[in-house]
Amino acid sequence: MLTPDRGGPIVSFMANQLPQLDQVFSALADPTRRAIVMRLCAGEASVGELAEPFEMALPSFMKHIHVLETSGLVQSEKSGRVRTCRLSPEALVGAEDWFQHQRAIWEARLDRFEAYVMKLKKERAAARRPSKTTEKTNNKPSKREGT
Repeated sequence: MLTPDRGGPIVSFMANQLPQLDQVFSALADPTRRAIVMRLCAGEASVGELAEPFEMALPSFMKHIHVLETSGLVQSEKSGRVRTCRLSPEALVGAEDWFQHQRAIWEARLDRFEAYVMKLKKERAAARRPSKTTEKTNNKPSKREGT
């Protein structure tokens, strides 16, 4: 849960990033588009080169390229009859920021959980150990035993 004093700017920043972030995650949700992005990590390529490993018509493949371009992950330019695509890694900055923010939230939660578990372990260990006052009262001979 975000605290009121710290939550405002973070929530505001994240709200401003959501449309672009949604587009990036939506584009990467498809295995064909992820494969295109992975191929473009090796360097720019023509649409024909990118489409080669996929068994689909070029117009269908171009729809994937369009989604990647709309999300900002890919840029393309046409020279004559050849359209060349290249990766735009800066589009991933928003996603990376979002992941880092989520990681920080979950690490803090896990740290609090770990502290809670350690506290419970100490309490259980203390409950199992007899206290010194309990030992003294249990070791005293009763008045009836001596008579």
